[in-house]
Amino acid sequence: MVSIASIRTSFKDKKVLLTGHTGFKGSWLLQILAYCGARVTGLALAPEKPEDLYNQIDGDSLCAESVIHDIRDADFVQQLILRVQPDFIFHLAAQPLVLKGYQDPLYTYAVNTLGTAHVLDALRFLPHPCVAVMVTTDKVYENPDDGTHFKETDPLGGYDPYSASKAACELIIASYRNSFFSNATLDIHRKSIVSVRAGNVIGGGDYADHRIIPDIIRALHRGEDIVLRNPNSTRPWQHVLEPLAIYLELACRMVHEPGRWNSAYNIGPLPEDVLSVEDLTREAIQIAGRGRIRIEQNSKQPHEAALLMLDVGRIQEELGWKPVYSAKEAIEQTISWYFETDDAGSRCLRQIKSFFGDTIEGDQNGDL
Repeated sequence: MVSIASIRTSFKDKKVLLTGHTGFKGSWLLQILAYCGARVTGLALAPEKPEDLYNQIDGDSLCAESVIHDIRDADFVQQLILRVQPDFIFHLAAQPLVLKGYQDPLYTYAVNTLGTAHVLDALRFLPHPCVAVMVTTDKVYENPDDGTHFKETDPLGGYDPYSASKAACELIIASYRNSFFSNATLDIHRKSIVSVRAGNVIGGGDYADHRIIPDIIRALHRGEDIVLRNPNSTRPWQHVLEPLAIYLELACRMVHEPGRWNSAYNIGPLPEDVLSVEDLTREAIQIAGRGRIRIEQNSKQPHEAALLMLDVGRIQEELGWKPVYSAKEAIEQTISWYFETDDAGSRCLRQIKSFFGDTIEGDQNGDL
């Protein structure tokens, strides 16, 4: 696994554009990049809730510049990228919720597909080398709900608007890579672009609606039942730092081998390490030492795949990757985060350093 020292070597004093920096995953990635001395420009909408992780860690203080703007504004995105002149782009900005995709499909399609296209199109006019890590999801595959472990070469699809929008993102990324950023013309455009398809992430500081860990935490704090509507749904749960580590490792490698990694990669736990929603919840209750489950089956619930599993053989083979945490360890790290009493930034940094095995204190510019 990539080390903090390697990340710092690649990113210290480098200009990074991080879209979606105010979101849950974006806030964790921002902390790692700041700790490693990167000069981060964030582009996102404002945090939705006062308790959002970005607010708790004072995310503005970790950015060289925090830009609050809608990624659907193509001209603005292009002007920002040309002004910042980033060495790296991590594109996380998205409408990330399946249920909200049903509620507002046009917004979901616009943010996820056009937002991705706007970033890629602006790259065409950037005059210097740039590494771009484009984040999609494990839900990009045509899923027959038969237990298939999806490989990167399997057909793309999407029953619901969110999944379909992310599958479309993958097509857009591949199209731009083939049309404008191919390896055949790498010495001219000098851009390296990878897409990453991560499974369901959990971790401290997630307060979103309609996600299982925030729902559990809210119920525990209120002394209410934890209501499960799809208890048997099985997902490749992983701690948020697992995919972020791979995003960063790929970016580091792409600097030195810019034509080697221009493809798509699944990111998830090992195939045997998956849990149902109910299993995850029971683990959380055991760790917290309290809580009750109430199952409410709802036939009118919008469709969501019951089974979703990834084949992660490619990152195992090509990156020599193995997960740091099992699913149960990821749940323990996550639940414990919410019940620790020091500030959120300290909790995150402690878990970051533990995850990466870091014993090096950040310098004055890299400390959180």
